[in-house]
Amino acid sequence: MADKVRWGILSTARIGRRVIPAIHASRNGEVAAVCSRSLERAQAWAAEHGIPRTYGSYEELFEDGGIDAIYNPLPNSMHAEWSIRCAEAGIPTLSEKPFASDASEAQSIVDAFEKHGLLLAEAFMYRFHPQHAKVSEILAAGGIGKLQIINSSFTFPITNETNIRLSKALAGGALMDVGCYCVNLMRFVTGEEPERVSAAARIGERTGVDETLVGTLEFPSGVIGHFDCGLRSFGQHTYTLKGAEGMIVVPQSFVIDKAVDGIVRHWQGDNYTEHVIPAVDQYQLMVEDFADALLNERQPRFAPSDAVNNMLVVDKLLAQVR
Repeated sequence: MADKVRWGILSTARIGRRVIPAIHASRNGEVAAVCSRSLERAQAWAAEHGIPRTYGSYEELFEDGGIDAIYNPLPNSMHAEWSIRCAEAGIPTLSEKPFASDASEAQSIVDAFEKHGLLLAEAFMYRFHPQHAKVSEILAAGGIGKLQIINSSFTFPITNETNIRLSKALAGGALMDVGCYCVNLMRFVTGEEPERVSAAARIGERTGVDETLVGTLEFPSGVIGHFDCGLRSFGQHTYTLKGAEGMIVVPQSFVIDKAVDGIVRHWQGDNYTEHVIPAVDQYQLMVEDFADALLNERQPRFAPSDAVNNMLVVDKLLAQVR
């Protein structure tokens, strides 16, 4: 392998419009090929994004000898099958969130990559934004006292009724698409797994998926987390941490444009500080971390076991509303 990782893109999913430019801009990666079940679609995608090689099937991408890593943005229900196919082809893989349809599938993916000794990571890009490191710094310094409550929200309105997020067969739904961020954030902040969870949801009559879901997570330290997620609600993605002595608010928590500064609002007693975090491309930081891990023979920043643990919580929440 040279000093840059050569990426193959597994399908022309729309999220690629964020990830492919991030790879192009990265210091240690380049997009070498893209595939689709339609060669014409792959060729159009390649022309739009400046990708040199195209394939009309997923299998052909595996046979390209010039691929060092694969980015898998397929629908949720297809993550397990095709990530495992990547492992069997001997190619390290960065798989979109949520990692699989359920925790059992997620564990099967991890097992396949461990069997072949290959790198694997889940593409929760928000974790790479430095605004969350600032939050961790404030917490570690006792800036809000003992953490007691976490509130998080991730909602947006879907206008196209054919959107795959509304497909039960493709493992859609609000929790799988956006609520999984809130769950991950709470586990990330506390460093714990919840002891108890509860949930309530509105299931779409036509879609059969949770179009709105509200959940609570209770952690061993005593922290209680509350979140709401939705596919039919006004757009918001934020979180608030409340402690005995103060509060932290991150108003744009998960999907923040690479040209927009991050903001961390901190109240401690009567004192208020607004921390401005210079704009970054969190997708670029994510792909650079994976490429660095591959080039330097280390593990990615976030272990794949975290993806399994996140799916375990998602499974428990969904079990209460189905």
